Amino acid sequence: MIYPILYPWLLWLLVPIAILYYYRPRDLKDTTHLMILALLVLSLSRPVWDQEPKETEIEAKDIIIAVDISYSMRADDIVPDRYSFAVETINSFLRSNVSDNITLIAFTTNPLLLSPPTTDHQLISIALKSLDRENIMTRGTSLERLFRMVATLPMRDKNLILITDGGEEENLDKLGEIIEDGSISLTILPLGTESGSTITTASGKKLRDKDGDLVVSRVNPMLERLADRYGGDYLIASSTPTETANSIEDVMDSGEMEQSTITKTQKSYVELYQIPLFFAILLFFLIHTRGVKYLIIFIGMWGGSASASIFDSYYLHQAYQSYHSGDYNSTHRYIKKIESRSLESQIALASSYYKDGYYHKALKVYRAIRSKSPKIKQLLYYDIANTYTKLEQYDKASRYYVKVLQLGYDSDAMHNLHTVALKKSRNLSKISVSKPSSEGGGSSAKDDSDEDESKDSDENKNSGSGGGTQDSAKSKERDGKLLQESRGSKQPQSSKVYELINKGYIYEKEPW
Repeated sequence: MIYPILYPWLLWLLVPIAILYYYRPRDLKDTTHLMILALLVLSLSRPVWDQEPKETEIEAKDIIIAVDISYSMRADDIVPDRYSFAVETINSFLRSNVSDNITLIAFTTNPLLLSPPTTDHQLISIALKSLDRENIMTRGTSLERLFRMVATLPMRDKNLILITDGGEEENLDKLGEIIEDGSISLTILPLGTESGSTITTASGKKLRDKDGDLVVSRVNPMLERLADRYGGDYLIASSTPTETANSIEDVMDSGEMEQSTITKTQKSYVELYQIPLFFAILLFFLIHTRGVKYLIIFIGMWGGSASASIFDSYYLHQAYQSYHSGDYNSTHRYIKKIESRSLESQIALASSYYKDGYYHKALKVYRAIRSKSPKIKQLLYYDIANTYTKLEQYDKASRYYVKVLQLGYDSDAMHNLHTVALKKSRNLSKISVSKPSSEGGGSSAKDDSDEDESKDSDENKNSGSGGGTQDSAKSKERDGKLLQESRGSKQPQSSKVYELINKGYIYEKEPW
């Protein structure tokens, strides 16, 4: 069965070609040129052949996102308003955590599961986008009911990211009891200011209470006390949703959060763009017998792995240039544009995070790379050890320097091992780490702080094929990036959703 063309919108380029063919006087040469253009357009649209879905086991963290959708989230003391800022923050977090198993809950007086645990984050974005706040009549916020719902979820690790401006409850002990009994790890992102803001209704008027006074919504100071008392993280919103999402990601990466193994069904396909491209080049060659140099240019532009985007090599080249010039932000940006991640691109990404001081992110990428090559694994273990050293986690750094030496003697690893041991014994504040002996120092396995030797052996068992350094790794080596199945456009939530959210709204006693 032929799978839908990946870029069907490019087929519109056939229209002007057809118009030229119909109206312009033509000979055999002109007709052949138009045929070549049509074949190139078809090749650019990337036709593919569908393959049977395959089940793959992946390592993912279980994360629950609960977003407050009560009326007070319309306040605009955070631009453009609290709820819009929350939505953009969630979408940014989803884009940077492509493999995590995420659950989405919307809550007011009553909580509602909008999306069950899934690694298909596009589904979560669609569910969030299709939620119409005009259909939500409840105005209060009940953290107690939210926590009780989270406590009943089936996952073992309940890592809750709470995005809200506050709740009605003042009894911290009662909320804390639910948190502890439900084994909930809490990260709170409060949206709002201490001075507060008035709320503009859909009609453009300021919201007033039953006595005619203006309603001013402020962030509830109880949230910070709740985080402090029960070991949660209390974040402050940054100036942009992207920066705020990065702060949340840093908290998730810095914790001792365990990963679970889940099974994901992936759709795969074989690209067929080479077929129309081959005939286009053949026709071009037949007409221009002296155009061999152009043929070589075409082959160079379009060659490579069938499953990779035609721009991947360009983006990787630009990422390398940015890395060597010290522009690590540009390195991150170019690598994220690469559609099929290779060992080379992952090494460059991890190294740029390390150079830029984002050690938790670097560690996460390092530990996601798979290779059977002893040389590559030695480089990966060395970089993991250096990263743990920067994080001042010297026990883990020592363990990985030892792994480097088990794969072969390395003078830098031996020096750093002695230095780490000295740091542990003398409790110094800083440590000197030798630079890797190879520029292509890479990345490593999954980010699990309690990994032991048995997990390393499992990792080797399930790893992909080995590769080389940044300058020699083959494009066929990839990091196993999951193919996300494209989804449709925004779909409205059913009326049942709003019935569940609005349940009991008539009996709200303290909606503000």
